[in-house]
Amino acid sequence: MASNDQDTTNCDNYLLLRPDDGGIFDLFRLLFMPNVDKSKFVECPRKVEATDLERRWLIFVSILLQKVLLHLRKPMAWTGSVLEIWLNLLSSNGNFARLLLNLLQGKVVVPDNASATFASIVGCLDKRVALDNNLINNYGYQRCLELSVMATKLSYENKAFVETTVRDQWKMDFLGFYNFWNNYQELFSTQAFMFQDKQIEPELIMVAFRGTHPFDADQWRTDIDISWYELPGVGKVHGGFMKALGLQRSQGWPKEIGESAMKHQLAYYTIREKLKELLKQNENAKFVITGHSLGGALAILFPLILILHGEDWMLRKLQGVYTFGQPRVGDEKLGKFMKEKLINVYGARYVRFVYCNDMVPRLPYDDSMFLFKHFGTCIYYNSCYEGKMVAEEPNKNYFSATRALPKILNAAWELVRGFLLPRIKGREYAENWFLKLFRTCGLVVPGLPAHMPPDYINSIRLGTKMEDPIEKDSKLD
Repeated sequence: MASNDQDTTNCDNYLLLRPDDGGIFDLFRLLFMPNVDKSKFVECPRKVEATDLERRWLIFVSILLQKVLLHLRKPMAWTGSVLEIWLNLLSSNGNFARLLLNLLQGKVVVPDNASATFASIVGCLDKRVALDNNLINNYGYQRCLELSVMATKLSYENKAFVETTVRDQWKMDFLGFYNFWNNYQELFSTQAFMFQDKQIEPELIMVAFRGTHPFDADQWRTDIDISWYELPGVGKVHGGFMKALGLQRSQGWPKEIGESAMKHQLAYYTIREKLKELLKQNENAKFVITGHSLGGALAILFPLILILHGEDWMLRKLQGVYTFGQPRVGDEKLGKFMKEKLINVYGARYVRFVYCNDMVPRLPYDDSMFLFKHFGTCIYYNSCYEGKMVAEEPNKNYFSATRALPKILNAAWELVRGFLLPRIKGREYAENWFLKLFRTCGLVVPGLPAHMPPDYINSIRLGTKMEDPIEKDSKLD
């Protein structure tokens, strides 16, 4: 637990970017101001000098992109909604030809977006929902990975879809689907669901946080926001992810929030209380936290707040945190703190999976001012699904002129691979037309298709089987 001599739950030092508090003229003034904390866009209790042009440009670019996303919020949401309905309309009626025939006959099947058959855009990219029996029947590390990667994909779906899949496909016990409030954005921005492997005497309870929706501008704003809060004795933590997890405006991270004060459900507090209840009922059970993209960031910050609140009993029940395509969440000091507490003291696993040129694990920028750093065990898979344990994924900041052409060539190979994989590995690895079309986007923006769940699922199932990091460390000891 953090030292009792200081209050580590309050955030007295921070740097917050507020993209909606100024106009375009104020934005360009930011490039020439002596101190960035004097800008309308920057809130900071201490003087922040930014004489380095690169640092100033990072703040400028982050605010500019967030302002663009604010203006695109409604068009993006409308586009995503229309695309989802169209894809499900095709799926519900069989194909395009059958849809036209049904239209002529007045028999068009109109999908219900709250039904158990309505798939999200992420779900339409990859229709797989069944677990791999070869992995799920193994009651060890590989079983946790298979459950984790499939749960992160499933987290993008609606409640009915998730519940039906967990109960009927996976034959497990569905515990709840949650839509959590963000006090800063003043909207429901964070989703998660919970399930356990058995209804009676479960051995494993899992929490899966949803990642960034492809057409949700507010969630993309969270990803590119370089705001941070400093927790005393712990380190600097990404501001957007803290807000999504349940950070309080005036209190930081109080250990308890009364029901009357909590007008809406907040991610950290609601999940913590639910887990406490379940773990007390099932003394032999362990729990796993997982997430993809933004969900991965929330997954690793959840046990951080447990540590700050001294939840020792719960932390010793944590089997592991497994994240896929997770962005950076804090600085080097935070990484050292988490390694010492989460891994060394409580013996929990933290494994971060990165597939090839996925752009999100390379964000936010790792530079000399903001010092966003990854930590923990990283398993990196290349485009042939060959895995290895590394300290940092290659090309850690993504943007590199010398790597641009190789990334485009790799995106072309991934497109071709989609036609070859089912012939080599079986029909369950066949890619539909929508995923193949999406892979062509990688020829323009390399690393975007690589971020989606299909390649992470293939990496776990087809890739090099990596040793359990806990067992590996014990052998080294």
